[in-house]
Formats: sequence, C-alpha cells, structure tokens
Amino acid sequence: MQVLKKFIILLSIMMTASCAVQKDYSKFRAANLRSILIVPVVNRSVDVTAPEYFLSTISIPVAEQGYYVFPVNLVKRVLEDDGLSDADLVHSAPTSKLCDLFGADAVLYVSIERWDAQYMIVTTQVTVDLIYTIKDGKTGDTLWEDHQTMVYSPQSNQNSGSPMATLIVMAVQAAITKADPNYLPLAQQANAKAFTYPGHGIPPGPYATPIATPNTTPNTTPTQ
Repeated sequence: MQVLKKFIILLSIMMTASCAVQKDYSKFRAANLRSILIVPVVNRSVDVTAPEYFLSTISIPVAEQGYYVFPVNLVKRVLEDDGLSDADLVHSAPTSKLCDLFGADAVLYVSIERWDAQYMIVTTQVTVDLIYTIKDGKTGDTLWEDHQTMVYSPQSNQNSGSPMATLIVMAVQAAITKADPNYLPLAQQANAKAFTYPGHGIPPGPYATPIATPNTTPNTTPTQ
C-alpha cells in the first residue's frame, strides 16, 4: 500500500512538471532585437496616477537585459505630437508605425490591471497586477508576454503581550498603509520577476553585460 501511495505521488509530480508552460523564444531570438520602445501604459485601475508612477520603474529592468530603451518621457511627448495622446490609442496603433517613429525594433506594451489598496479593518492589502507584451516592429507578432501580480500586507512586529493592543497596532498600520500606499516597491518587484532570465523574462540583448567567469587557467609562473 505504501508503495502504491509513493507511485501515485511520483506520477502526480511528473504530470505537474509536464504541464508546466514553457515560453517559446524562437520568434524573439529570430527578431534579433537591439532596441525596445516602451510606450505609455494602459490603466485599467481606479488610480489615475498609476501610469506615471509605473513608467518610472520600467526602463531600468529592460535596459539591464541588454537592450537600448528610448527615454519614456520623450516617447510620450513625441506620441502626443503625433496625435497619440491617449494610451489606448497608442496600444491600438500599428506596432510598425510606432517603431518607425523612433527607429525601434520592438514595442513593449504594459497594461495595469490593478493598482489598489483594500482596507480590511486590521490590515490593508496593496495589490499591483501587470500584463507585459513585446511585439515585433516589422511583423507585429507577439514575441514575449508575461503577467505578474504582487500583493503586500503590512505585518506588525510588536508583541505587546495583549491581544487587544496588538489588534490596535495592526489597525493603525492598516489605516496608514491605506492612506498612503507605496506601490513602487511592488511594481519594481513585478518588473524584476517578469524580465529576469532564465525565468519568466527576455533573453539577454546585444548590450548585456557579460557574466564574468572565474579564471581556471593554471598559474605557470615559475616560483623563485
């Protein structure tokens, strides 16, 4: 009976592993990207300030993967001058048109699905939910996409010995977090998780910093 149970557990693990979704990077590698254009993000949340805050977090993780990234504020102004002042209009425009405006190889589209803080009496749950998509500037094909959700709830580290006092401290912390939630760390964590490779992210580009390898060449310098 024990052997049968172990076999069932092993079979379950193998089936779970076989069902894991692996990203297909064949189109991404074939596109041979050197530059990525980050356009204004579509905001599905109720926070009107979310797009501006998020844009301040996205350039660095993409650039660190080895791709040239156009300055996001400059991109926004150029698009506005071209009649694309609304993010939804930008996302619905042909990818090739956007790339032609800047000479970019691909476009990164981001949609903010959630950017909110929900108050729950003794805690506040801060949530950032993001969808990322990179499309080829020539064909418009989707080269890569990812979806990240980050959640934070403040935890009380104080142990007063009194359950009532602990609840009061937790309630105060929850109220403070609700009044002024800090979304940026969550957005930065989501970006890091989305773009890190190997993992969910994109393969290193032509400007990526080579990973240093230890020098294993034996020292042949004669001793004195």
